[in-house]
Amino acid sequence: MAVRAINNRSIFCSTSSPPISAFQSCSCYSRALQPRKLVKRGFVFHTFRTERNLILHGGIRSCSTHSLFDMVMEELAVMRKTKRIRATSKVVMNIVEEKDEKRVLQKGLLLEFKKDSQRVMLAVVQKPDGKKNWMVYDQNGVTSSIKPQQITYIVPGVQNFDTAEISDFIEKAQDNLDPTLLEIAWVELLEKNKSVIAEELAEMIFGSSDPLDSYSAHLLLSRDEIYFTVLETKGSRSVYGPRPTVQVEELIRKKLAKEAADKELEEFVKLLASAKSMPLDSKPSKCSWKVEENNRFKIEALEAYAIDACKNDDQRKTAGLILKSLGLQKTASSAVNLLIDIGYFPVHVNLDLLKLNIQTNYSDDIVSEAENLLAESSDTDEIDRIDLTHLKVYAIDVDEADELDDALSATRLEDGRIKVWIHVADPTSLVQPGSLLDRDARKRGTSIFLPTATYPMFPGKLAMYGMSLKQGELCKAVTVSVILHSDGSIAEYSINNSIIKPTYMLTYESASELLNLNLEEEVELKILLEAALRRLQWRREQGAIDTAQLETRIKVANPEDPEPLIKLYVENQSEPTMRLVTEMMILCGEVVATFGSLKNIPLPYRGQPQSNIDASLFSHLPEGPVRSAALVRTMRAAEMDFRKPIRHGVLGIPGYVQFTSPIRRYMDLLAHYQVKAFIRGDAPPFTAGQLEGIASIVNMHTRVAKRLFSTSLRYWIIEFLRRQPKEKKFRALILRFIKDRTAALLLMEVGIQASTWVSVGAQIGDEVEVRVEEAHPRDDVLSLKEVIS
Repeated sequence: MAVRAINNRSIFCSTSSPPISAFQSCSCYSRALQPRKLVKRGFVFHTFRTERNLILHGGIRSCSTHSLFDMVMEELAVMRKTKRIRATSKVVMNIVEEKDEKRVLQKGLLLEFKKDSQRVMLAVVQKPDGKKNWMVYDQNGVTSSIKPQQITYIVPGVQNFDTAEISDFIEKAQDNLDPTLLEIAWVELLEKNKSVIAEELAEMIFGSSDPLDSYSAHLLLSRDEIYFTVLETKGSRSVYGPRPTVQVEELIRKKLAKEAADKELEEFVKLLASAKSMPLDSKPSKCSWKVEENNRFKIEALEAYAIDACKNDDQRKTAGLILKSLGLQKTASSAVNLLIDIGYFPVHVNLDLLKLNIQTNYSDDIVSEAENLLAESSDTDEIDRIDLTHLKVYAIDVDEADELDDALSATRLEDGRIKVWIHVADPTSLVQPGSLLDRDARKRGTSIFLPTATYPMFPGKLAMYGMSLKQGELCKAVTVSVILHSDGSIAEYSINNSIIKPTYMLTYESASELLNLNLEEEVELKILLEAALRRLQWRREQGAIDTAQLETRIKVANPEDPEPLIKLYVENQSEPTMRLVTEMMILCGEVVATFGSLKNIPLPYRGQPQSNIDASLFSHLPEGPVRSAALVRTMRAAEMDFRKPIRHGVLGIPGYVQFTSPIRRYMDLLAHYQVKAFIRGDAPPFTAGQLEGIASIVNMHTRVAKRLFSTSLRYWIIEFLRRQPKEKKFRALILRFIKDRTAALLLMEVGIQASTWVSVGAQIGDEVEVRVEEAHPRDDVLSLKEVIS
């Protein structure tokens, strides 16, 4: 008998050791000396608990040397009768082959088989099924056919096993499973460099290779992921070898780390379940989930999973485990609903805003730079500005506009011609090309206007107080003045830096009211409308296509609430005040393009081919949304050139440059940089090639912003409809037929398109009444049904 120390572990062994369970049965946790018996099929091992500790993986155990030597010597003779020591894998495999030859499948054998990739089952063989397969009766009482390849272990020494005893056999085997025995066996076999099969391990740790002990040993080996590895498999028998110490230590480290991670996950899942059950006003705040590092990683993994933006497999795996632990499907929608349920996301979270990674905040450097510009308030073009403060100036925009880019003035000249001024805000008086603010604005590309919020291209304070036009205050502007011929064509024009003092800040509704009042003192507004109508007529004569449609605006006052207040407006783009503003913006774009062409200034010139559209082919369609929708579907995509103007066939003008929204659109800001440099007598800051490169990036951001606006608007329109009474009827205009009697409709009161079946007799351009059958904004579902009188 000797005492060995291996890897800080001490065990007793001899040249022919008794079963390890005899040693394991000596373990205790600092208890007083207590005799007990371990009965194993006629063997009685007297063991004693002492206070001497033995350090093994999994805890501190103690063994007594009291009577241990005598016990071992007494049982050694018995153990030698059944113990077989095989020194090499070759010998083991010979015996495996010998035993396999004897193990021919027959009725009554007890075996383990792989049911599927996740489950193994214990079953009793019933009868052959064809040439190779066998019918078996498993632990769940199910009879099925299995292939020989599915068999993972045949329990030795069993004949005519009673199927009624399978469950009891499994329960007894489970009671035998003590991983500590496997650990001690690993130490023994590693030192001797020996491999082992299940029956040998049973003899080694239980002192017997009877059916129950052999199967218990098989379970220990087949489920083990630490100490042993499969060296070879032949049929249903496997040979296992002890792993090297370094590998075992690494596997233990990983196991402990996994157990710790599992514990953290369990605690986090409890937090989620608790938050779900809380009332809405008591749920944890969003920031509270990120206070602890471990929770922050998990909640961010869930968020990334919800918007399909996982950065790595760890995030994806973590989110999947969380959802699985809560009994949820591993889908993005499940993650979204979970985050809503715990209060992390608001009910109406804008997923597209998160998915598209839209920049909604500004860095400290940007904010600081904006504040410095506001404080300095310098103007490089001060000496060149003309004073236009004597003009009556109308700024017309939607009521919720924060950034006012443009305003209008008009007068009638002595010769009867009309002169108009389009005043455009001048952000380039503060922001220079290549500056910190300019580079940040370029990355954003455009301001983003959503029903729930506005995300300006420039920091809000700078945009509103330093750049926007303000009623009754002196404002820096770039003014495009135009004298029109009586037919609406351009007679003269000029572009100047200016100082203006806006007289009115009007919404479209208030401008309409002012026009309808027909006040003598507001004759300038009437002149502006007259100029706009002349321009519209002239453009139509040049082949312009009228695409005026209904435009929906929504303002959500408190989007974080589950039931926020929704204000919905539908505006007809053919209304006089909207026509007025639209025509003046188009006129300004034509003048800038003409000026750029004449002076050879590289600019972002826009054009759009007409696709040989013959408007007369659509004359049979009712004017308004029906005809406009049909025309829009035939149009080709817009084009750009940076050296010379290209015809804009849809607008009916020889060239066009977007110029009137430099606070909101970066391409307009570029045009300002170029034009203002020429006015000062400087070379343009950008070449045509540079403009093209910048435009490719900015236009990409603009498309993203448009998509975000479109999806957000549609979401809130559907949410608005979801809240309406089920019996409410809506007017719907038939735009076209998609297939048979399924028609594309325009809901006139809300300005959204949808489709449904309409009754026989209804024609394109007719109005029908519909009800909302289903409205689910999160799933973009809007189902209508015609109301037939």
